[in-house]
Amino acid sequence: MASGSIFIVMGVSGSGKTTIGQMLAKKLAIPFHDADDFHSAANKAKMGSGIPLTDDDRKDWLAQMAAGITEWEKTGGAVLACSALKEAYRQTLQGGAEQPIKWIFLDGSRELLRSRLEHRTDHYMKADLLDSQLNTLEKPGYGLRIELSNEQRPQDVITQITRYYDLEQVEHK
Repeated sequence: MASGSIFIVMGVSGSGKTTIGQMLAKKLAIPFHDADDFHSAANKAKMGSGIPLTDDDRKDWLAQMAAGITEWEKTGGAVLACSALKEAYRQTLQGGAEQPIKWIFLDGSRELLRSRLEHRTDHYMKADLLDSQLNTLEKPGYGLRIELSNEQRPQDVITQITRYYDLEQVEHK
């Protein structure tokens, strides 16, 4: 793995970005960051009220993460869990990096994603906003795409990622 590599685990809410991102970061012994932590209180309140964010709402959020990516590359790399729904958002994030970002797109059926969101109790993003995210999503034609299922264990997803990005030799410290 190239020193300073940035991995972005992307997808709509309920796809498992945080779970997979944390596991991958642990395996690679690099920091994990969650895009939710970069949202303003106003954005969180808006989503918590069932109102989808606009591109303007996301502008500062994306800029903060792009700046973080610049720093994370210099300090050994990181894993970021981020919806990165539109290609323009992904380009903004890539703009913060000197080397190509390693993308992991977690995709699943509307039914599976909705079921996961309905069982959440501790998150501001509710199932009512899923359709808005799915309608906004511009699926990337690059990186690793993982089709989610109910039977899939998170460790199976990590195995797919390590094989795709040839990370088999990386051991947890």
